[in-house]
Amino acid sequence: MKLNTNNYVDIAEEVIKKLAEKKDKRGNTVGLVTTSKLRNLLAMTADIYNDAIECPTEELPEEIVERIQYLRVRMVYEMGRNGNSDVKGFAEEAQLLQHLNAIQGKRKNYLLFSRYMEALVAFQKFYGGKD
Repeated sequence: MKLNTNNYVDIAEEVIKKLAEKKDKRGNTVGLVTTSKLRNLLAMTADIYNDAIECPTEELPEEIVERIQYLRVRMVYEMGRNGNSDVKGFAEEAQLLQHLNAIQGKRKNYLLFSRYMEALVAFQKFYGGKD
């Protein structure tokens, strides 16, 4: 689903609710990705946000676009790390890579993505995510 200013909070809540109810093959609740793992992704996102918010034009400068591309690389790395299937499941359910690709060098798209990430972390904590 495409993010917009009217739906990103609801989408984030639905993603976290779905993950909170997910069960393994034995019927046990799998649990949410830890807050600390999410904070790492959010910290990278927020660092770029601080520069993007100051950008006077709708087109992001090449330096910020490069950092967004590196953020994609770091997300893929975190998704593929041994023992981080929870991060992979989270990123896939939240469609983080698709939403990152949809930024397309536009300031407003990146700001929306950043707010979506914040909403995911907030709902994760609200619905019982552990540190």
